[in-house]
Amino acid sequence: MNSSEDDGLPLSKTQRKHAMAELQSLGEELVALPADRVRKLDIPDDLREAVATAQRMPRQDEAKRRQMQYIGRLMRKVEIEPIRTALADARGESASETARLHRLERLRNELLADEKILQEIATLYPAIDLQHLRSLRRAALKEQEQNRPPRNFRAIFQLLKEADQQA
Repeated sequence: MNSSEDDGLPLSKTQRKHAMAELQSLGEELVALPADRVRKLDIPDDLREAVATAQRMPRQDEAKRRQMQYIGRLMRKVEIEPIRTALADARGESASETARLHRLERLRNELLADEKILQEIATLYPAIDLQHLRSLRRAALKEQEQNRPPRNFRAIFQLLKEADQQA
């Protein structure tokens, strides 16, 4: 917070403009998110509908500019911090999310190096399909030998990521 807010004084016109520009840029980030992510956010329905409308506007024209201003106006009434946090997660800026992904990458690399890690994975994620994971491991090792694109290597990561989200 800045000093004029702390003192109870009204914001200057410049400060209000900066605040509105920040809200509008957050609104632009919301519009850039995939529609399914926007549906999962905890935002008021009128804001969600305005974002969906803006997402359906293909051209960057006057109508879209007005829609973005409307989204900025709606965001004045909303608690902004949860939206900022959700956008940071979507951008992958969350430290905990980054650490989780790095941990899963290490687990995948350990699995490729040694099949005995499967027991550890089974205890961490009881619902995971170990047979499928074994076959993906074999296919990924074969891909590496033959210098083919790492399709199964990525599939292992996705499987671990899904299991981690369910756990």
